[in-house]
Amino acid sequence: MTITRQAVAEKLASYLHHETPLAQLVDWAENAVMDGEFAPADAPVLARVAARLGVADVRAFGLTWEDCEQLLGTLGYAARVELVPA
Repeated sequence: MTITRQAVAEKLASYLHHETPLAQLVDWAENAVMDGEFAPADAPVLARVAARLGVADVRAFGLTWEDCEQLLGTLGYAARVELVPA
């Protein structure tokens, strides 16, 4: 299965929506880098984003909101926060 910009953005969005735990996002990213089945036109960008997500569970790297915004921007997406009553 070819990995696209949209697929990577959806994985990151799933993490931000608390639907996917960090460990699962990291595992997915590590597998994506190892398998290397990125859309050819976007392979360098997708590999770089996946590699960054693949180390997000390492304390020295982590994954901040700003990191997520930057990664999504690299993919051509913008993050938006919506507040709703608890």
